[in-house]
Amino acid sequence: MRTQRQVVDYSLQKRAVMRELLAGRIGTYDVCDASPYLKNAARFHGEPTDHRCPICRSENLIHVHYIYGDELKQSAGQARTRAELPVLAMTLREFQVFVVEVCPGCDWNHLVEQFLLGRDGLAGEAEDADESVAANGSTPRRRREALR
Repeated sequence: MRTQRQVVDYSLQKRAVMRELLAGRIGTYDVCDASPYLKNAARFHGEPTDHRCPICRSENLIHVHYIYGDELKQSAGQARTRAELPVLAMTLREFQVFVVEVCPGCDWNHLVEQFLLGRDGLAGEAEDADESVAANGSTPRRRREALR
C-alpha cells in the first residue's frame, strides 16, 4: 500500500514468547487464548497465510486487520479485509491498522505488526517533491502542517 508508514514489526516479541514457551516458563494455555470475537473476525474477515501455526503446526495462520482512528467513529475497532484497506486509505486522512495472527485450531494469537494508513501519507510524498524542487533553485511551498 502506497500510504503505509510508521510500521512496527512485533517478530522479536513473538520470538521471545516462543522462547519462554519452549523453556517451560509459560504454558500453552497462556498463549493459546484467542477470544471468541477474534476467532469470528478471523473466520469472516481474515486473510489466510502460508505460515503454519508455531504451536500446533497443523493449521495455517490467519491475519486479521483491525482499524482504529478518530475519523472512523463507530467503525473504530472493527476487523477489515486487506482489500478494504486501500479504499479506506484514500478516503480517510489517517488511521492505524493492527495485524493479528490467529490459529483456528489451537487459538494461538499474536500481534504481528502495526502501521498507519491514510491520505496524509500521500502529502509527505508531495512535500518531498517540493523540497527537491526547492533545492534546484525555485521557491519552496509551505508545508502542510504550517497551513493547518
